[in-house]
Amino acid sequence: MEYESVLLIKPEVFIYKIPPRASNRGYRAADWNLGEPTWTGRMRLVAKGIVCHLKLEDKASGALFANCPIDTYPGVAIEAVSDSSRYFVIRVQDDNGRSAFLGLGFGDRSDSFDLNVALQDHFKWVKNQEQIEKEKTQPKQELDLGFKEGETIKINMRITKKDGSEGVSRTTKAKTSGGILPPPPGNLGKIAPPPANVASSTRQSPGTSPAHKPTVNNAGTEWTDYASAGNNSGQNPTPPQQNTNATANANWVQF
Repeated sequence: MEYESVLLIKPEVFIYKIPPRASNRGYRAADWNLGEPTWTGRMRLVAKGIVCHLKLEDKASGALFANCPIDTYPGVAIEAVSDSSRYFVIRVQDDNGRSAFLGLGFGDRSDSFDLNVALQDHFKWVKNQEQIEKEKTQPKQELDLGFKEGETIKINMRITKKDGSEGVSRTTKAKTSGGILPPPPGNLGKIAPPPANVASSTRQSPGTSPAHKPTVNNAGTEWTDYASAGNNSGQNPTPPQQNTNATANANWVQF
């Protein structure tokens, strides 16, 4: 069962008797004697399913004066005039199917604008309903969204920790740590220091007894004599001291 819904109500409209159309240029409201309307009353625009009716009713009693069934808009049932936006030509019909053309006018331009919008919205809804019914009868083409053989998918995921900071996925960690080698175990790769007796050893000439072995600072090396010999070059020689053990030092190698 279809219910009747009211799309628009205007409390006052004007109806005019109009002359036959003189040419194909359209109707003109200036030819209607606008100061003397034939009838004044209320207009109701109602819809029952996809069918729309413009009904002219008495203001006080609500008695029907004329009914204008509208199947399309714009169309023959209701048509705007060529010289004004407040006037229309409507085709009214009685129960026997007889029809006549009357002039319809509004006192304000906003009322005629509301009628235009109401009619456009209704027939836009009718078009959508027809499209829905058409889709029900026609089979829909199903899309194959499955993976083909050999196809793969890659997903980048962001891992969020409990404190709100973003973590790094396992794959990212594996990539970043792949090019770094671990450190060698223990003391592998370290160079051991030389033994202490090598640094403190000095060169001894043959025939020198251990008792006359010169004392050398532990911090020095076997190159001390060479350094001291180089530092004394070019300076005034100091007189040699008397050495009682000259015979024992005769075999000392001088550089």
